[in-house]
Amino acid sequence: MKICIPVLEDKGMESRISAHFGSAPRFAIVDADTADCRIIINHNEHHAHGMCHPLAAIGREHPDAVVVGGIGSGALARLQAAGIEVFLSDARTVAQAVE
Repeated sequence: MKICIPVLEDKGMESRISAHFGSAPRFAIVDADTADCRIIINHNEHHAHGMCHPLAAIGREHPDAVVVGGIGSGALARLQAAGIEVFLSDARTVAQAVE
């Protein structure tokens, strides 16, 4: 399963998770089967409230799921409409979220 997780920094599996999906500066793209982790930049980080376009930021990655600490209703609806499962987590790092 390919998982996308919004993160604050580029520290691989030890990256801290951002509290809000759309405003995260980066995303960790993790293969849950192999624990392979890549960090990509969120080019949609700065947007007006309610104007998050998550698929523009992560759509090319084709994740199966997103793990978030927080997410707005618009971004949530767009991800779900694209068939991407969204999980709320209180994990602090990517490694904890993948576990």
